[in-house]
Amino acid sequence: MTDVLRRGRASLAFGFFAQGVAFALLVTRIPAIQDRYGVSDALLPAFLAAVPVLAGVGSVGTEWLVRRVRPSRVLRWSQPVVLLALLGVGAGERMVELGIALAAFGLAVGALDASMNMLGVSLQRAYGRSIMLGFHAAYSLGGIVGASLAWVGAHGDLALVVSYLPVVVVLVPLALVGSRWYVDGGGGEGGGSGGGVGGPEAGGVVVFRVLLPLCLVMTFAYIGDATVSNWSAKYLQDVLGSSEQLATVPYNVYMVTTLVGRAVGDLGVRRFGAVAVVRGGAVVAAVGFAVVAGAPGAWVGMLGFTLLGLGLCVVVPQTFAAAGRMFPGASDVAVARLNVFNYVGFLVGSPLVGALGDAWSYRGAMLVPMVLVLVTVVYARSFEARVDRYGGGHERPHTVDVG
Repeated sequence: MTDVLRRGRASLAFGFFAQGVAFALLVTRIPAIQDRYGVSDALLPAFLAAVPVLAGVGSVGTEWLVRRVRPSRVLRWSQPVVLLALLGVGAGERMVELGIALAAFGLAVGALDASMNMLGVSLQRAYGRSIMLGFHAAYSLGGIVGASLAWVGAHGDLALVVSYLPVVVVLVPLALVGSRWYVDGGGGEGGGSGGGVGGPEAGGVVVFRVLLPLCLVMTFAYIGDATVSNWSAKYLQDVLGSSEQLATVPYNVYMVTTLVGRAVGDLGVRRFGAVAVVRGGAVVAAVGFAVVAGAPGAWVGMLGFTLLGLGLCVVVPQTFAAAGRMFPGASDVAVARLNVFNYVGFLVGSPLVGALGDAWSYRGAMLVPMVLVLVTVVYARSFEARVDRYGGGHERPHTVDVG
């Protein structure tokens, strides 16, 4: 394995880590952001929904952009924009400034998510074995670090700009330096892999009907993830009768188990194959939702959220990897389109559970994402290796471009 690929892998992992830090610092300080700008409870959902909507626009724009420039260049410049937009959220004073900063954050994060996963898919192809889960493990680690920094800022009653500035000052230069070693796949025009021509088997054209099962899996996985991130604390406190302090634990446990599962997940893919790992993850996640729905108390509920982290953590990275295998000549385009359904799931998940909880019961509401996650078992064959057979215990030579 060449030093070029090793450096590319390390620099991309750092990019995933930095993105995890930035996103966690934003979402975990939403109450402080609301207080700073005087955003009402009625207006807050509109601000929160705007970010994933604009991220979807950014992902679609990236599909167009990588036909002309390399994905590494999109990633190189979108990551600093995300971090600077985060700083703008903390430094502004008027509502319009918050809107501009969040719009920049959303558009840039869509481009960032898409281009990161494009490079991850092409690097996995170059390695000839599963490494995609490792990148998402770095993202989970960044999320834990970002959430911890947010707790320090909130505990110390620090202004948002004081909390965000040191992080941005450290991460922006490191991200720019690391971007020198990004590695693009040697695909079509502009350095991307979207320029080929051919049928679905050749991978030159992305046929949405073929990609649709993966889009559904991505959506259902993020509905599950949004359920945990938005409703775990309320569920534990209001339904299972926990204390306010204990109610903060499930999401932290979920993040840690997600990190652990992703850290070892590539070994499972190499040993058992992507189909078995995704199918097993979906079943574990469904059992987790069932445990949460039927939990007699808080500690059993936390066991359910632990199982959710271990199960859901493998699905998203393997969905991106499967899209790359399905369309090897147009993997960048496939990843960009698939990435949009990340935000669809995020937008649908929280309101869906909330509406069902109010109209029915929150225990019953937990059964809906359980059923949706189980649909992944039906579509597990879409994760089967076709052209690229990762996990053969060997590494193949592959032409790459250094971004």
